[in-house]
Amino acid sequence: MHLAELNITNFRKLRDAKLRFQAGLNVLVGANNVGKSAVVDALRALLAGQEEPYPRLDVADRHRPAEGEPEGDIDFHYVFRGLDRDDEADFLAALKAGGDGQMEIHIHVRYFDADKTGRFRVKRWCGDHEDVPLLSDMMENLRGVYLQPLRDASQSLRPSRNSQLSRLLHLLTDDAGRDGINAALQKLDEELKQHAPMISTQSAIATRHGDMLGEQLKQALTVGLSASDFQRLSSRLSLSVDQFEIEQNGLGFNNLIFMAVVLSELAKNTDATYRGLIVEEPEAHLHPQLQAVLLRYLASLQAVAGEKPVQLFVTSHSPNFASNANLDCLACLVESEGHVETFFPRDVTFEKGKREKLERYLDVTRAEIFFARRVIFVEGAAELMLIDALATLAGYDLRGHGVSLISVEGLNFDSFLPLFGENALKIPVALITDADPQRELEEGENDDDNDDDDAEDVAIEEDGVQPKRKRAKAVYPALGEEIKVSANTAKMKALEDRYVKVFHGVKTLEYDLALHANAREAMLTALADPHPKIAKSLRKIVDAENDNTDKARVLFRGMFERSQNNVQKGRFGQALAQVISEGVVCDVPAYIKSAVEHVCKEEPH
Repeated sequence: MHLAELNITNFRKLRDAKLRFQAGLNVLVGANNVGKSAVVDALRALLAGQEEPYPRLDVADRHRPAEGEPEGDIDFHYVFRGLDRDDEADFLAALKAGGDGQMEIHIHVRYFDADKTGRFRVKRWCGDHEDVPLLSDMMENLRGVYLQPLRDASQSLRPSRNSQLSRLLHLLTDDAGRDGINAALQKLDEELKQHAPMISTQSAIATRHGDMLGEQLKQALTVGLSASDFQRLSSRLSLSVDQFEIEQNGLGFNNLIFMAVVLSELAKNTDATYRGLIVEEPEAHLHPQLQAVLLRYLASLQAVAGEKPVQLFVTSHSPNFASNANLDCLACLVESEGHVETFFPRDVTFEKGKREKLERYLDVTRAEIFFARRVIFVEGAAELMLIDALATLAGYDLRGHGVSLISVEGLNFDSFLPLFGENALKIPVALITDADPQRELEEGENDDDNDDDDAEDVAIEEDGVQPKRKRAKAVYPALGEEIKVSANTAKMKALEDRYVKVFHGVKTLEYDLALHANAREAMLTALADPHPKIAKSLRKIVDAENDNTDKARVLFRGMFERSQNNVQKGRFGQALAQVISEGVVCDVPAYIKSAVEHVCKEEPH
């Protein structure tokens, strides 16, 4: 049995949100202030109660629309699936047949009828009818534990009657074990009382007490173990770590220890039908390696003999956590046009091999896409540095606009783009790529005008037929010239929609920059740092050309199409970004400016 759906209505940032969960691990991700904590409180509205009070909501928790005043009730609707016969018997009044004919548990929680202070009353019912209350035995069968962010785990692990450690000990102790512990404690207590220091201590206190109160008023005093039986022992039980007190251990490791105790107690608890653990920001106090270790463990959790399955709900702001999570685990909250929506990467249909490639590529940097409000995708490291510098030159602060700049390291855009658009994450996305135009050589045509290496074998696709290898010639278009883009760029253009746009120039970013006189000068200035001799000779060659396009062609070829020792694009991109940041005049290609404007435009609210 697991919570499969949670529908939230009129609650804080969430006007109408439908969350779908899987058995096992669920990782809820999204930018700040999109409603992750609201989802957590909606879960607690049903699953709390045994460990902590249910959330108490008031009129300030209503969803605030863009226009008008907040009004109406707050509603949560929970749907549980994967039931066995015992589950159905425990929740008989809440059962409904699902679309697949299998029985489901439907439970509702409504916050309504605010009092004079603004605090809501709460109503819990099940099934389709509000007059069928959620009974106390049903509520006791729903066991949930909530671990709040920035928690002090050492405080939670300290000895107390209701500590998780005490409850775990009770769960794992049968009558024979309890009797054995009691006998051992009594024997130890009696042996301790026979030692001279214990006898002297008791005698000193008892004598002083008797002299103070007299024979008629004095009480019988005994010095011995305070935990002299199982019940007292369980409330005084503590953990030590490598022979140190728990308070002396690091915060991160203490959080992991506390999660181990909580998960053990939940899994061993046979009294509840359903068990859930809600963890906000488990990455707190954990360095990236431990985050990955924890996530891998949580994802691998499976019920073993004598234990019950635990469903986990985790919220995270950590790209490291998201990058290590299986796509099936992720549930995304995204704000688009003033409205928060949900998105589940597991619903995306990828081309063959693309999902596996995406999961390999989702490192910490690229996993930022799940927390981004706007994204620019580029091909590689050179574009990564240059686009940021050019955007600043055009008057746009990408970070200030919440733009994540992501390199796909090649032409792997089609592994990422299915995650965005009208049917996925509805945020502005700009894909900046090379046009890479080439002209197919006619049969018998040779390339007399340029070096032989202008021509190369490329795959030409004809009407969906398997691509054939044909001889093609590199071209060097003029600024604004109409071109035929490469097959890959055309494929990306076909994926455009209202949110996702593809931007390209006439060839490559470096060539497109070279078509502008100011940018050419900036390129030669930047080139003089790593390659002063090449920069000096290229300046003469460029100056000798009269046509703007020819100037761009010889500069581009002299840097990146040399017979040997090409200029490294990444190193050059870093140098050019540096001179741009230092104030060298440089024109921004129109398509780069359009891409930046697309992602930085103000969204309607």
